[in-house]
Order: sequence, then structure tokens, then C-alpha cells
Amino acid sequence: MLENFEGLDRRSFLRTSGSVVGAALPVGISLANDSFANRPVGFGRAKSVLIVLLSGGLSQLDTLDMKPDAPAEVRGEFAPISTTLPGVTVCEHLPKFAQQTDRWAIVRTLAHREHNHLLATHVALTGRPTPLPRGGSDLDRVETRNDFPNFAAALNFIRPRTDGMPSGVALPNYLIEGPLTWPGQHAGFLGPKHDPWQINGDPNDNGFQMQALAMRPDVPIERLRSRQHLLGELSLNRSRTMSVDIESLRDQQQLAFNLMTSGKVTQAFELNRESDETRERYGRNKFGQSLLLSKRLVEAGVPMVHATMGIVQTWDTHVDNWGRLKNTLLPQLDQGLAALTDDLQASGLLDETLIVVMSEFGRTPAVSTLPGQTIPGRDHWAHAYSGLFAGAGVKGGQVLGQTDRQAAYPVSKSWSPADICTTIFNSLGVDAGATLYDPLNRPHHLLNGNVISNLYTGATA
Repeated sequence: MLENFEGLDRRSFLRTSGSVVGAALPVGISLANDSFANRPVGFGRAKSVLIVLLSGGLSQLDTLDMKPDAPAEVRGEFAPISTTLPGVTVCEHLPKFAQQTDRWAIVRTLAHREHNHLLATHVALTGRPTPLPRGGSDLDRVETRNDFPNFAAALNFIRPRTDGMPSGVALPNYLIEGPLTWPGQHAGFLGPKHDPWQINGDPNDNGFQMQALAMRPDVPIERLRSRQHLLGELSLNRSRTMSVDIESLRDQQQLAFNLMTSGKVTQAFELNRESDETRERYGRNKFGQSLLLSKRLVEAGVPMVHATMGIVQTWDTHVDNWGRLKNTLLPQLDQGLAALTDDLQASGLLDETLIVVMSEFGRTPAVSTLPGQTIPGRDHWAHAYSGLFAGAGVKGGQVLGQTDRQAAYPVSKSWSPADICTTIFNSLGVDAGATLYDPLNRPHHLLNGNVISNLYTGATA
């Protein structure tokens, strides 16, 4: 057994040994010898986490934190409607959500300091600022292998799997625009071995299928296993001299084999198994069908699913904020979330699935018009924005946090992306002492914020 550790440097040994020990421990058993009585509220309530990212920045003023008494240049064009919660209103273009607020906790005081899309996305999906230095140009802020691992990648490091089930799946597209690739989407300094599985395709297309998981008719599963065994034999004697790149390729080959032979994962992508009625309930559009696919991945047992509504600028409503929200974005969001929670509740999976709906930031209180444009919108705003949480022990029917009269700044307790990160991993039963090591062998505590305990206790923030 010890010979397998020959040639490992100290960091690699720590990673390997830590993964082995962590994998051997039952969920909830702490390396720090904590007692169960000391576990934070909500610990281990989730088997899966579904993150719904509204990339670009959801306008809190036009959706979940409306200010109808504010001046016209602040309140915008939409009217509020009542919800199932006395005295709580939301946007008129979220009618289904308004009737399901008993399932959701609305958090109105999320906040951080990054107003740039790329930097804010890294914060949102990792719980940390991007590594410094970052230049003044967006080209200096793109994704690198120095970035902190995102949630799915960190989970894969803490709890590596060998059962053919990926630790994380991201869909339906990678966030790229021209020369810019948004940071926070992969495993960063942990390396490609821990990258979440990325799906690029429109689940609403009639021909949508995962070609990567499709078996050729002339290669039955027995033949594939024989090929994999032969490849393993050929690689055995070279294992001690393999470069990092070759070792990474071997890891990816093994992951691909496990995925192709896992019936649960393969079937999850077969959306044609769903009835036309079900698919219509989610909405026959890319976002609605992505949520349906996400639900099926949760049913299959994938612990971390990341669904993005649109490309990187979809919710970046500098121009035509109210037209885009009214005609496309809010109706699709409203319909998709309603169908998703209906189905998860009916199957009992809502009790063990944490749903987090968030953006990288919100929008400015002041309405503005960009130079050269005639239709107004709102700009970036990270000082206060709104998010949604449901399932896995979260008490629905509550609003946490209060902003000022313009939804510009919190006037009560606020929570950061680090707190969201800690809440997510706590819900999955990850110990507070879980630690990652960067290439310089520096330790980073994975849970770097505070659990948003009010989600579970219902206490007023």
C-alpha cells in the first residue's frame, strides 16, 4: 500500500491521504472530533443542491424587493402583487411564485463588494474574491487555474466518487463571451480532475441527447469493460512516470467510463421519457427544460447541479430592463421554478434538496440610459440584492433582511457569498474543518463564512 505514495510531494500526499481518510468516514463524522450536538442548524439536511444562476444580475427592485412608494426614477414600471404571506409583495410578472411563497425563503440582503461581472461571478460560485492581482481590464479577469474551486469541484475533492456518479453537473452552457471566460466555473487550483461535468446544449431541442454517453451499437457494455481493463493493464507499468497532464487524462478517461456505465446518469438525460404535459409545465424553452433536466439529475443522485438561465448577459438589463423582464425572463423563471418545486415536493425530494436561486449581484436603484441608447435600464449593484432558498429544512414563507427605501443598502443583517458557500456545504453535511490546499500548499478552509441559520429557524434577521 505504501508504495503507491512513492514520488508524491508533501501537498500531493496531504491531498491523497486526506481524500482517503475523508472518504472512509461516514457522512457527518468530523476529523476535528466534533460532537453531533455541536453541528450547525441545517447540517446534513440535503442530499443534493441545485443552484439556479441568473447570470448578469437580477433586478431586486423589479422582482423580490419592490419599492412602490419610491420616486418614479427608482421604483420602475412594474406593480407589486400580493403573495401567500401577509404584507409581502412581489412583481406582478411572478404570479405562480406569488402563490408558492410558502415554499420559499426570500433573502433581500445579500451583499458583497464586486460590481464587475467576472469578479462577481467568481465570488458567487466560490464564496471568495478572485486571486490577486487582477488587472483593470476584463481580459485580466478571466478564468485561470489560479482561481478558487467552485462548489461542485470542492465537493468532488472532499468526497471523491468512484461509483459513476459525477459530483457536479453544470448546464446548459459555459459562461463565455468573445475572449472572456467567466471565472468560478471549474476546479481552479485543484486541477481539471475535479472540474464539474459541463453540459453544452439546449435541452429544449428535439434532438437533444448526450452523445458522450451514447454507446455505439457495435460496442456492448461487456466489450467496453474489456477495453477499459486492457487500457488499465497497459498503463500499470507507466503509472510512476506519468506526467501531470497524462495522469489527468487517465482520470478523465476513468470518469468517462464510469459515466457511460452508470444507468442512472444516462437515463437522466433522456428527456423524451417525460410526457409532453410535463415538459409543457416547465416551459418549452431552454431555461424551463434545463430545470427539468436538473430535476432528473437530482433524482438520479447527483449531489451538485448548477443550472444557468441564459448566457452571461441574459439578466444584464442595462437596456430595456422592463421589456426583457416582462416578455421573457420573468415568465420563464416563474413557470420553471413552479414546476420544479411542484415535482420535487410531490416526490418528497424537496425535503432533501436545497435550491438556491441567485445572481452575481443586483441592479442599481436609479434608472439610467446608456449613451447611444433610448430605452432605459439599470446598472450593476452588489451592495444589496435578493435571492431565494427552498428545501432541505429551509423554512418557507419567510422574508429575511430589510433594505432601505430604495433597495440600495441593507438596514438589517446582510449575508455574503461566503455565507451562502458555508450554508450549502453545511447542508450537505461537510464538516466545518474541511480544508483545501492550493499549489503553494497554503490551507484554505472550505466553509469560510457563517451558516444562514435564519433559513432554518425562521428567526427575524
